[in-house]
Amino acid sequence: MPIEIKELHIKAVVAARQSRPPAWNGLGARNERDKLKKELVKECIEKILQLLDDKKER
Repeated sequence: MPIEIKELHIKAVVAARQSRPPAWNGLGARNERDKLKKELVKECIEKILQLLDDKKER
């Protein structure tokens, strides 16, 4: 069964260019950022699978 998205809200904040925050500089920060991305993707997949399972049970 296809999933239909009826509304999509996108919010962006535009600010003057600043130097990079110190927390995201260097190799350690890159590893941390990649770890956070993987966790976010994993959570999204779990929620989507849960929604699909809920729809099957109906």
